[in-house]
Amino acid sequence: MFNKNSRRKKIKQRKQQEKIIRAIILTISLIFVGVVIYAMTNDMTPLKSISITEAIERANKGQISKMEIEGNEVKLTKKGDEKPSLKFVKDKEGTIYEQGLNKDAKVEVEIKKPSQTGMILLNLGSILIPAILVIGFLMFMVNRAQGQNNQALGFGKSKARLYGLDKKKVKFDDIAGSENAKKDLFEVVDFLKNPKKYQQLGAKIPTGVILVGAPGTGKTMLARAVAGEAEVPFFSISGSEFVEMFVGVGASRVRDLFSKAKKNSPAIVFIDEIDAVGRKRGSGMGGGHDEREQTLNQILVEMDGFEDDANVIVIAATNRVDVLDPALLRPGRFDRKVKIALPERADRLAILETHFKNKPAEKSVDLDALAAKTAGSSGADLANIANEAAIIAASRNHKKISSDDLTEAFEKIAIGPERKTKAMTEAERRLTAWHEAGHAVVGHVLPDSDPVHKVTIIPRGGTGGVTWFIPPNDKSYKNVYEYKDILARAMGGRQAEKIINGADGVTNGAHSDLQKATEIARDMIIEQGMGKQLRDQVFHDDNGGMVFDKMAHTRPYSEKTAQLIDQEVAQLIKESVERAKVILTENRKYLDKLAQELLEKETLESEEVAAILEGCKLPKEAKLH
Repeated sequence: MFNKNSRRKKIKQRKQQEKIIRAIILTISLIFVGVVIYAMTNDMTPLKSISITEAIERANKGQISKMEIEGNEVKLTKKGDEKPSLKFVKDKEGTIYEQGLNKDAKVEVEIKKPSQTGMILLNLGSILIPAILVIGFLMFMVNRAQGQNNQALGFGKSKARLYGLDKKKVKFDDIAGSENAKKDLFEVVDFLKNPKKYQQLGAKIPTGVILVGAPGTGKTMLARAVAGEAEVPFFSISGSEFVEMFVGVGASRVRDLFSKAKKNSPAIVFIDEIDAVGRKRGSGMGGGHDEREQTLNQILVEMDGFEDDANVIVIAATNRVDVLDPALLRPGRFDRKVKIALPERADRLAILETHFKNKPAEKSVDLDALAAKTAGSSGADLANIANEAAIIAASRNHKKISSDDLTEAFEKIAIGPERKTKAMTEAERRLTAWHEAGHAVVGHVLPDSDPVHKVTIIPRGGTGGVTWFIPPNDKSYKNVYEYKDILARAMGGRQAEKIINGADGVTNGAHSDLQKATEIARDMIIEQGMGKQLRDQVFHDDNGGMVFDKMAHTRPYSEKTAQLIDQEVAQLIKESVERAKVILTENRKYLDKLAQELLEKETLESEEVAAILEGCKLPKEAKLH
């Protein structure tokens, strides 16, 4: 491994530290044992102190059998006792006889030399304990300083995580869906396995591969699968980990990362969210001296500096390829762009089956039906639905996941959880019922609208009610008719409010409908070229999203064109309002019938809605073709 030497040094330092710690512990233990032995060998029974006069008087009367003189302290043993129980302090000058004890007194006098053990231990402790504390403190400070030095020395080191051959491998077979992306990446695997086959024919494998896709489509997993299939080390790092507040750190980490990869070649370097460091240069306040730009420049230099036989491939992932610097995407750096699209129905079914493989489910659970309803969902979304279904089943004490558990999980993820505890007045329930019925009636009769999947007046997420339209099949394209039907059904709620409450009786309940409709109409005119006067003209306005870009940003079209765009948007909204109004007016009885049914049941499924609205007709004035 590339870090064997540093690891050996760390192990050696750790062993030395352990030896010193053991020595300190041993010293403290010896001192403790000495104190314990001293305490055990000395009688610690407390002696009663008496005056010298009383002591001499008792001894002369024969009440004392033994006197033990140790320095100036005299211990007295009473007649009939075996151990001393009294003590007194004699004068320093003269003997005990000179201080009043009769020479013929029947007392055994024993003179002992003063014990030095206690004094030695006390002195030893007073010297060693502070010394040990000082040494320990100094060692702590030295180790801390060494740690800071190591940290400082490692500040410019790469934080990439290495997934080598000892880790659990991820293979292409472990990833459901993304068949086209796997096919594009198989050549990279083959090169890493058999580089000579390509080099003999003068072929150069791409230096870099960039994976582009929406969040949750499995970009990171695919990159790990490439390393798993090729059986090579996999260095993984996020783009944000390169950038620090200190200038030059990011560039240093880039150099260190590529140096490690070359030492372990053949290898894969995976940079996740590369847009964090690879945005177009010149956007920041610091210009070419900006830390992020220095890091990007170093990445460009390193990718250019690969030797032909380096066998190191850089794989990057992003969902914002539009903001990347052009120099990063040119041939010789990231030669290939692999688009990872959202999974189609067959892929969604395969992903769901993978996630339900280890989850017990009832036979009635229809994953194919769920795959049909989850158009536009990523692999991460589907994994979330499967996990949520398991959580709901467990909370209900089910042994297996049921169809109801799965349906509730899907609806919770797609349109938000039910908020049945939210208090709504009867007037608010009535208004919500007609509002949602307005959406449903308009969407039901329009020929190019998606069918109604569910209507509910139970608050979900941040809304008071929901009318849910789901396309029957995956769609790659939308025409003008479909966009206009989407706008008309979005206006159905507000127009239903007008019918029952009057023009000024409308509420802010249609705020999100109006906002979404305006966004769609503007996108049709500016991005899709679907206006009447501005048909086949696109006015893409990309300011890069950076603060300083926005400050210096100018629109790529004139003021007169901006006015035309506003007029076109207003015309689309006005047309959708009129279409919704005509449909609801002509089908008023169905509107009322559906609203009353919602007030009674609160939630209606697609079959129930279709039965109630049977006989609804599309007025001639609302037809587009």
